[in-house]
Amino acid sequence: MSHTNGTNGANGQTPSVIPLQIGGKEVETDLSFDVVNPATGKTMWKSAAASKQDAIAAVEAAQKAFPAWSKTKPAARRDIFLKAADILSKRGDELGEYMETETGAPGAFAGGFNVPTSVEMLRDIAGRIVTISGSLPVCGHEGTNAIVYKEPYGVILGIAPWNAPYILGFRSVAYALAAGNTTVLKASELSPRCFWAIGSVFKEAGLPDGCLNVIAHRTQDAAEITTALIEHPSIKKINFTGSTAVGSIIAATAGKHLKPCLMELGGKASAIVLADADLKKAATQCVLGAFLHGGQVCMSTERIIVHTSIATAFTDELKSTASAMFGSSAPSPVLVSPAGVAKNRKLVSEAVSQGAKILSGDPDARESSDTRMRPIIVENVDRKMDLFSQESFGPTVSVYVVSSEEEAVALANETEYGLTAAVFTENLSTGLRVARAIESGAVHINSMTIHDEPNLPHGGVKMSGFGRFNASAGLEEFLRLKTVTFQD
Repeated sequence: MSHTNGTNGANGQTPSVIPLQIGGKEVETDLSFDVVNPATGKTMWKSAAASKQDAIAAVEAAQKAFPAWSKTKPAARRDIFLKAADILSKRGDELGEYMETETGAPGAFAGGFNVPTSVEMLRDIAGRIVTISGSLPVCGHEGTNAIVYKEPYGVILGIAPWNAPYILGFRSVAYALAAGNTTVLKASELSPRCFWAIGSVFKEAGLPDGCLNVIAHRTQDAAEITTALIEHPSIKKINFTGSTAVGSIIAATAGKHLKPCLMELGGKASAIVLADADLKKAATQCVLGAFLHGGQVCMSTERIIVHTSIATAFTDELKSTASAMFGSSAPSPVLVSPAGVAKNRKLVSEAVSQGAKILSGDPDARESSDTRMRPIIVENVDRKMDLFSQESFGPTVSVYVVSSEEEAVALANETEYGLTAAVFTENLSTGLRVARAIESGAVHINSMTIHDEPNLPHGGVKMSGFGRFNASAGLEEFLRLKTVTFQD
């Protein structure tokens, strides 16, 4: 059972219980769940929990809003996006605090990176909206003419995770909205206030009611609600950012109903350090790439592949850099749940029991809470160990030593994933050659594997997904072509 609770999200006021946002109304429900601060273990607030009926109501509200929104002029949509960007920037401190509280992210990653990157995303999208255009191909038969239109799909389902809720949450609906679609955003139950804020920003910016509907649900209701959303006839496309395991289930369900998907999934990113690399730069970028946000980023560095001629010097630099950035004098990274800590400890301990060695860190160290874990650097990892192939999604990275560029590329490609990678070399030609050989959606030369900005297409290959967010490619994902022919 649900009931409305006004529209206080439109003026930026923060509700005491996080509501759903359906059809322009803030909706409370009889069901709710606690939201816990992973850094302290304390319950911070409650969130309304959607039922299957609430989820369907969100789809129906989006479908009702679609005819009018799809006919709005590009300039009108642009102006809403620009206003949303200004509001988001103005409310940056507020939203940054939500993210720190709900995800345990440090302020530099929350308000210092996620919020301003989302602001830039909205402005970048705004500038692209007016460029959407069809084409006039020349037909082969005399007297036959054609127009190819680009049209929105209809209602888009966006499913985004907790770890970068603003960047990943905004992009899951913003490109679709900009292209004239309406949306349902399924929030992570770990950071529902962050997702409420996304709806609040767009509401305050003047987005018409029903164009963006935000729902969250209890963990035990995930399968029923997600299936109901995907199966609903009004849902025309799904985009999902999250684990490969869950993405496979969502894609399979969508496939039964012949619905297209955009998938940005897990990763096992490699950073290749070649013989001519700047060791200090490489070490700094590898440490940041591996341990930023506790390694809880799909683009996090999981493998560091270093040429044997510089292996000793590089590992010394790597250890000293990790100690300086994440040693005992620095706060221990916070993981969103104890399960992440347990998973990483298990991966490392099992690898060590099979012959791996610890280069840096103490996997047995106990921190102030069971959600904290300091970075671990491991060497002598081989293929029989789970750490070799599994995405750790935590503050764990493995170092591998190779004797050639070809061996480095082969090892980087020896994974089912292909989201991002990095190459460190002082020779741009070499860097570009290696980048072309790596099976990955992105490769970054002389910078860390974590790199995402609105004007660059973002997505993976292999089991890291398909399709692209960001830039013009992100808009094109949510437009379909219609060919119309006519005779002279």
